[in-house]
Amino acid sequence: QVQLVESGGGLVQAGGSLRLSCAASGSIFSINAMGWFRQAPGKQRELVAAITSGGSTNYADSVKGQFTISRDNAKKTVYLQMDSLKPEDTAVYYCNGVLTAVDSVMSSRSYWGQGTQVTVSS
Repeated sequence: QVQLVESGGGLVQAGGSLRLSCAASGSIFSINAMGWFRQAPGKQRELVAAITSGGSTNYADSVKGQFTISRDNAKKTVYLQMDSLKPEDTAVYYCNGVLTAVDSVMSSRSYWGQGTQVTVSS
């Protein structure tokens, strides 16, 4: 059973920093890409940052230069370093992974974590 578990969310003051972690566990054959999404109340879920198996990164325009995505392949973990946080960054942050589990199908699909709350106070 493949599972993604996020951690690192919390309450911080504007200008502060947080580092989110997402660890993939279970019988995994390969990971194509991992990323972070966020969703604020009443808003659409949006892509924040993503990283491919080759190390290429992609960021939403709103967080370029502010957030940094990275990964540790050995630990099957992706990170999101969030600096200079603003109240508008407040949202539930979700980890997503496109990966292939070791099963009878052996096809890639998307998996989601449960989400972690990030709240930035003024």
